[in-house]
Amino acid sequence: MIKAAITFQLNELESAVSFLLSHLTFGDVVAVTGEMGAGKTTVIKALVIALQSQDHVSSPTFSIVNTYQVKNGLVHHFDLYRLKSFQELLDLGFDIYLEEGALVLIEWPELATPLMPDHMIRLQIEINNDQSRTITLAQA
Repeated sequence: MIKAAITFQLNELESAVSFLLSHLTFGDVVAVTGEMGAGKTTVIKALVIALQSQDHVSSPTFSIVNTYQVKNGLVHHFDLYRLKSFQELLDLGFDIYLEEGALVLIEWPELATPLMPDHMIRLQIEINNDQSRTITLAQA
């Protein structure tokens, strides 16, 4: 079931972030998918900045997870691309991050599927022929 979708050019990233802010809230667990280069990290960075983080926002590719204090709570940004096993995910305490009431954004979420809550939101980013992007949000 599709919840909502938006198509935008990269120079219209603010409209995509406004769209996300109107559909996501603290406590949501969001599986962010899309091919390499689709803009997953770019969109998440812009979202965290829009939520008024005072922290430097960067990709968690090597740290696996970055946590940001924002105006109204916490955002946990995971990048699971480098993880090789489910045990590595458990060793991170991944399941604890899901229970804090933070906004949890997970790139490359496939490994985490068994731990994802029933109310998870799927955020798919697709690259269109004209290089615009389409973000589709769907409730799992």
